[in-house]
Amino acid sequence: MDQLMAAEQERKNKVKLAGKTVVPVAFLALAAGAGAVYYTTSSGDPEDTAPQAQSASRPGPLAEVAHATIGDPGDPATWRLPIESYMPTMQQARLVSSTRDELIDQCMDDSGYPQWQPAPDLPSLGGTTLTDWRYGIHDAGLASTRGYHPDAGQQKAYDDAMEAGAVDESGAPDSAVRSCTAKIDGQVPPAQPADIVQRVSGEAFTESEKDPTVVAAFAKWSACMKAKGYDYDKPMDANEDPRFTDPGQVTATEIATAKADIACRDQYNVTRTWFDAESRIQRDKIAKHLDDFKAAAKAAGDAVAKAKAA
Repeated sequence: MDQLMAAEQERKNKVKLAGKTVVPVAFLALAAGAGAVYYTTSSGDPEDTAPQAQSASRPGPLAEVAHATIGDPGDPATWRLPIESYMPTMQQARLVSSTRDELIDQCMDDSGYPQWQPAPDLPSLGGTTLTDWRYGIHDAGLASTRGYHPDAGQQKAYDDAMEAGAVDESGAPDSAVRSCTAKIDGQVPPAQPADIVQRVSGEAFTESEKDPTVVAAFAKWSACMKAKGYDYDKPMDANEDPRFTDPGQVTATEIATAKADIACRDQYNVTRTWFDAESRIQRDKIAKHLDDFKAAAKAAGDAVAKAKAA
């Protein structure tokens, strides 16, 4: 179910809303469960984008590929996929985005449009990391009141920000914004993931659903749900049930379904099985394009360094 939750995660995406010309900056559309799109959440140092050193006991490119990591085993939001070592962190993306906004704003002032302002960054909605809600819901407490919906406070903050940032009354032409954006691109480039990073992330997620261990986990989850009175083949079928997509309505049926969903997920270790499968697939794919991924990590670090120096 696409509830934005994500979005971006900390979504740094800026769009053209109701006639407002805004500056496109880094955002992740890394095909993920439940429409999730998120920044990685390691510390904000440029070094975080560098691949982790691996054991020399495994020869070949795979030995150099970053591993997945687990924070709290019970909280998927704290897990980190291998691909996140080659992406800008959330803190890094925020730093670059805010720096670019300031520089573009100054350029617009200098161009004779002091009233122009960059669109505000949208608050997080739903998942707050790449793995939070990537595989569906996992917080039983939240599900007991919100079902498959994000926290009510998050939803309101997001909706308010969308409404407040919808109209630009400065009269600045698109050409002026494009000119300033191009100028700042040369000083502080966007800290967005490389195309190959986005592509591999999407491919790995899609392929992970077909992994034998995941297929088996899905089958057990489905049987568990059927025993509770719910007929779904896969977890995301429940997550994306059209009955639960209205952002302004959370029904008793949705809450009951979500609670059963999480109970069955936990019983058969579905989320961790899925995460482990995707991690394996990501590592294999990264190893085939390791030089490109190293370059992507370096580019993200360079963008952060330029932002800090600006």
